[in-house]
Amino acid sequence: MATVLIGGGTGLIGTRLSQLLKAKDYKVSHLSRTARPNAEFPAYQWDVEAGTIDEAAVQQADYVINLAGAGIADRPWTKARKKLIISSRVQSAGLLADTFQRLGHFPKAFVSSSAIGYYGDRGNEWMSEETTPGEGFLSESTEAWESAIQGVAATGVRTVGLRIGIVLSTQGGALEKMLIPFRFYTGTYFGNGEQWYSWVHIDDICRMFIHALETPSMEGFYNGVAPNPVTNKRLVTEMKEAMDSPAIIMPAPAFTLRLAMGEMADAVLYSTRALADKIKKTGFTYQYPVIDKALEDLLKA
Repeated sequence: MATVLIGGGTGLIGTRLSQLLKAKDYKVSHLSRTARPNAEFPAYQWDVEAGTIDEAAVQQADYVINLAGAGIADRPWTKARKKLIISSRVQSAGLLADTFQRLGHFPKAFVSSSAIGYYGDRGNEWMSEETTPGEGFLSESTEAWESAIQGVAATGVRTVGLRIGIVLSTQGGALEKMLIPFRFYTGTYFGNGEQWYSWVHIDDICRMFIHALETPSMEGFYNGVAPNPVTNKRLVTEMKEAMDSPAIIMPAPAFTLRLAMGEMADAVLYSTRALADKIKKTGFTYQYPVIDKALEDLLKA
């Protein structure tokens, strides 16, 4: 039974991914700020900022997945928050790379989250993995993140980075927040609603991580998105239809979002239309390639 060690295993993706890995007979353990040896998925302690890690966790790992990082949209982007967003990602990858080398234990594969924020605000343009990075904090932070991921690859470990889009789940993330206005019979799109959202169903992104572990030919960066992105306004409209809701669809003007959120409004106003061709060519198949089926599964369950 192969062992998969996950950094950030209790987050939105990590929680579901751990369940799916267990269902496929993998042994799963987590890296956490607090050791929990008796948990369903035993947690070993690491402190990314201090650069410490329980070496036993790494020594027994056949594969390592890193999902660790401070939330992009959890708090306002103060200078301190921006620094933490970058350092939590860069330092976690660096700590793992250093630990592999120090112990002389190199997993069969290292798979890390990245983000389509790499591309920045690109309007209607299609983004492939070869597209140059954009401008702004989202792009700059993701570039630094991917540089650290490449540092793991430099140790000789087969390394895959998934540039994750908007993960659709009712257990957290963007969709959960977008559902809140529907309680009051309104649906809200942002700005003019024409910005492209490259989304992915929670189960499909988790299956991509497993696919990356199990596909020896995979290396480098891949867009972790569904093959059919939609505009923000279309997403909200499809949510209304999936719930059979009488909600009135209304805009949240861009200037209002800027006043309320500051620079963090980039996270909802930027347009990123990412291609899924590269991951499909590896043999990955989607359970939820189109938005109506994805939302039907999530909202009518």
